[in-house]
Amino acid sequence: MERLLTVDQVAELLGTTVRFPRRLIEEHRIEYVKVGRHVRIPERAVAAFIDAHTYEPVAPRSAGLRRVA
Repeated sequence: MERLLTVDQVAELLGTTVRFPRRLIEEHRIEYVKVGRHVRIPERAVAAFIDAHTYEPVAPRSAGLRRVA
């Protein structure tokens, strides 16, 4: 069975305050599970959120000026 994380655990993983994962839940921007009154976030949903918001660096452009003919 997959591990379900608390909002506090997700905040710690992301290095944020608990307000951030709570806002993600409120805005339905991350998958979550309701267990009675408790909210849990599947570990894979956190990994998917991180992957979706990870950007690779772009190679720098050359500093030379372009000639216009």
